[in-house]
Amino acid sequence: MSLTKRRLAHIVFESNDRASKMFDVILLILIFGSVIVAILDSVADLRAEYGRIFFVLELVFTFLFTIEYILRVWLTSKTMKYVFSFYGIVDLLAILPVYLSFFIANVQLLTVVRALRLLRVVRILKLGRYLAEADFIQKSLKASLAKIQIFLFAVITIVLIMGTLMYIIEGPETGFTSIPRSMYWAIVTLTTVGFGDITPETPLGQFVASLIMLLGYAIIAVPTGIVSAEMAKQKNPEHHASTRTCTHCGKDGLDRDDHFCKNCGYPLD
Repeated sequence: MSLTKRRLAHIVFESNDRASKMFDVILLILIFGSVIVAILDSVADLRAEYGRIFFVLELVFTFLFTIEYILRVWLTSKTMKYVFSFYGIVDLLAILPVYLSFFIANVQLLTVVRALRLLRVVRILKLGRYLAEADFIQKSLKASLAKIQIFLFAVITIVLIMGTLMYIIEGPETGFTSIPRSMYWAIVTLTTVGFGDITPETPLGQFVASLIMLLGYAIIAVPTGIVSAEMAKQKNPEHHASTRTCTHCGKDGLDRDDHFCKNCGYPLD
């Protein structure tokens, strides 16, 4: 079979024949290898002894991922849609740190973002059940977005008020040197993290801090309750989500019995 653009697009975007599965398996191996190299390169002793080998391997991985990224951009008809999609951004971030490392030290270690590309394993292995569950969670989070935004606005308002109040009560003498720093303390206290780098010393300040701590327990439960309520409204998916992909525009989740892409109308193999 001649390697036409359509055939090449099928190999890159699909995973339902020997060639496309082989491409995806090789891609996963490269991703695993590049992440392991980035992790090992952060160990000082290993970098001192094998640093040159790590550098050469990283260049090879980056070269191959760059070719793959260019292929995906070239093969899809919806270039900008792919570039700004989740996987498009992840694919770009997978190669960008290495090029930036020539100007900024240690940036190449950010190539561990390539681990996100392992999410493709769900599509590659045809784990439709997990795609359906992921879609269920995504819809629940999307439905909760407006409520969570209002909740975050309320939290920011509380942090501003409490931070300003503690700045007035405690003052610079006890570490509350400004309203922004006091707001930082309020966030740490409200989230029940409690670093302890700033602590109130006056009785009134300690009383206010106690109220913020108690308020923190109530606030932590709110986002969970919002998302849980939306998940209860959503019907749990009863079918396996399709992993079929349009090789023309890159649209995922097409039904197995579709003859044309729902997004661009391109005839499917």
